[in-house]
Amino acid sequence: MTGETMGDDFEAARLTVRLDAIAANYRTYCRMTGPCAVAAVVKADGYGLGAAAIAPALAQAGCDSFFVARLAEGVALRRILPQARIFVLDGAQPDAIPALLTHRLIPALNSLADIAAWGAAASAAGTSLDAVIHVDTGMNRLGLPPDELAILSGESARRLAGLNIVLVMSHLACADEDSKMNAEQLSRFRQALAMLPPAPASLAASHGAMLGMEYHFDLVRPGVALYGANPQNCAQNLMRTAAVLTAKVLQVRRIDTGDSVGYAATFHAKRPTMLATVALGYADGIPRTLSNKGEAAVHGARAAIVGRVSMDMVTLDVTGLSVNPGDAVEMLGETITLGEVARTAGTNEYEILTRLRRMPRVYTGGASA
Repeated sequence: MTGETMGDDFEAARLTVRLDAIAANYRTYCRMTGPCAVAAVVKADGYGLGAAAIAPALAQAGCDSFFVARLAEGVALRRILPQARIFVLDGAQPDAIPALLTHRLIPALNSLADIAAWGAAASAAGTSLDAVIHVDTGMNRLGLPPDELAILSGESARRLAGLNIVLVMSHLACADEDSKMNAEQLSRFRQALAMLPPAPASLAASHGAMLGMEYHFDLVRPGVALYGANPQNCAQNLMRTAAVLTAKVLQVRRIDTGDSVGYAATFHAKRPTMLATVALGYADGIPRTLSNKGEAAVHGARAAIVGRVSMDMVTLDVTGLSVNPGDAVEMLGETITLGEVARTAGTNEYEILTRLRRMPRVYTGGASA
């Protein structure tokens, strides 16, 4: 069989985002971590799935607090959610302050310099400004290091004048592992809270919330789990599948024993083999590391990726399967799970989701569907 000529309306691939699944995953966190509050992390354009559609679905599910990384993400989100609390993790850089004020965004203050800049903005505005104090408890990325925390502790009344601290937060480095560092960071966070004026506290994100109630404090911040990643190291995933990536078969052909497939001829057929060439590649976000070891699903049956993943195409061994040009192949979804793809590719679920691009997104199960 050879490939067909496709019309202008041919859709090579599609990323289906299930808004009802994302909302259900949010409600699952609410049940598991109650009575503490649950915020949603929608940075990186909703982990690559489209924050403009996802955030309203989460708001409809009851979420009123959202975290983003970049200032621009916060500005865009404010246009969609005029009443929500929106936290910006990058801090209060001096050139970001006008936009933070204009769009009513709440910065995570990561240093004494951030605190001074936001405090000066409050003084200039003649009003109190909401803020988050981000304390570093071992990640060593953003957040007040121990020496700055000690200074703030001794001078909190002066340094925090004009600021309404709505949250003190930190971030776990090894929440997805059985690591002694989790308990160490929990202890450091408790010590930090004791050094600061009383305020709501938040330590756990997707995986950290599964470590136990002592990690919950007043607010948990699930991110990747909302989009279908398994937040626990166990076979059963409590989260519903939120992203389904499919692509069309472009061509089906037979090759003989010994014939090679793809660039560098890294695969040679050990028997007469039927191949299906699929319209997805690393330009779409399919990891090249899936070459010769990943799988896809055709009509629910698994088919091995053979040869290298190229820029625009993946080739599957569909021997024994009924496959025709135009058939849809699942590269990510119910059969080929997000966790499986990440493990096989040698990366994590975050990277798999956020690298997806070029294909159109289709939203189902929500107001944006």
